[in-house]
Amino acid sequence: MVLTLLKRILLPSLLVALFAGRVPADWPQFRGPDGQGHSDQQSVPVRWSEEKNVAWKSAVSGQGWSSPVIAGNQVWMTIAEGEGKSLRAVCCDKTTGRLVHNVEVLQAADPGPRHKTNGYASPTPVLDGKHVYVHFGPRGTVCLDNDGDVKWKNTDFKYNAFQGAASSPILYGDLLILTCDGTDNQFLAALDKRTGKTQWQQPRAHLEAAATKGPIAKMAYSTPLVQSINGVAQLVSTGADHVAAYDPATGKEIWWMPYNGFSVVCRPSYGNGLFYVVGSVSQDHFCVYAVRPGKGKLRPDQVVWQRSKGIAHVPSPLLVGRELFVIDRAGVATCIDALTGEEHWRERIGGNHDASPIEVRGRIYFCSRDGETTVLSASNEFEKLATNQLNGTFKASPAIADGSLFLRSDTHLYRIDERTPTE
Repeated sequence: MVLTLLKRILLPSLLVALFAGRVPADWPQFRGPDGQGHSDQQSVPVRWSEEKNVAWKSAVSGQGWSSPVIAGNQVWMTIAEGEGKSLRAVCCDKTTGRLVHNVEVLQAADPGPRHKTNGYASPTPVLDGKHVYVHFGPRGTVCLDNDGDVKWKNTDFKYNAFQGAASSPILYGDLLILTCDGTDNQFLAALDKRTGKTQWQQPRAHLEAAATKGPIAKMAYSTPLVQSINGVAQLVSTGADHVAAYDPATGKEIWWMPYNGFSVVCRPSYGNGLFYVVGSVSQDHFCVYAVRPGKGKLRPDQVVWQRSKGIAHVPSPLLVGRELFVIDRAGVATCIDALTGEEHWRERIGGNHDASPIEVRGRIYFCSRDGETTVLSASNEFEKLATNQLNGTFKASPAIADGSLFLRSDTHLYRIDERTPTE
């Protein structure tokens, strides 16, 4: 029991420490320093409301579902104004919540279509401590410095994201990596983060089955994960009909595994020698696979287990040691043994969920679309620690910095931290 608890606390801390050595920022990308939703910050609140433990609440203009990212005293997000024609990067002061920058980075005469539940500013920015990289799918990608000055723009990549953009950019060394899985073109691309120039572009393979079902069956919206396997970096990315690993330096494919479906959104996780990826078994029926990496097409025995019950379309699974936590859009949370796929518990906590959960020192935060955040123990036994309510619609995933929780609604950005009770 003690060893299990130590693993839950120390493993995420080690992952954060290793990643933080490469990206000097508090919460630099979608799902945090390790890209998997872990934080070792102390004193992060468990309980709050509109009247309790809110350090500040700042209005955010425009529309956007991108998650906040944090470096130094800056909190960055993206928004769209003018019905998607003005695409912007915004920055708030971490200490006060004051708006520091609101920069138009792209103009779109035709903002293009989008799904009714999506917007024009959904991909989460990524930070390297000196620059901010914002991405708007086929509308373009932009680099700004911390003063809000645009350093470069790239609008070279054309593909049909008819439901709007969703995949977030990631950094690997001096490369900014983009996922571009439209209905017409499907590829990954790497830009030189200093200049915005294309370094490699890798078309998706293994879409033969999707091609027989029409263009819509080729689209996907996942954010990839880079993980070192035996000292070799692998870029793991889910797409239509398959997941594949690539060499992030060149784009060359390393291994792949087929499944049957498209429109995958969840970001992969890694631990226990396995990648945990969400693919499809059919349209609107999603499945998590635990796979052991290899070379070429994976053998059946390299798919260690798979599970389709309770797997959501949008919120990414959260791996904590030997447990994998998932929540479906109807608010049913499940704890799965990450080595076997067996269910430990399954409980309804309520709400509709789009945000990916995070783990902070043995506690899991599930934030619903309706502003209710349920805090559970990261345990193979169900234990609810708190339920917290804020106003508004919440689709962005939480961020952590300085012992505080940052939550973005459709209208505001909140900083939640422990406040000293007044006498």
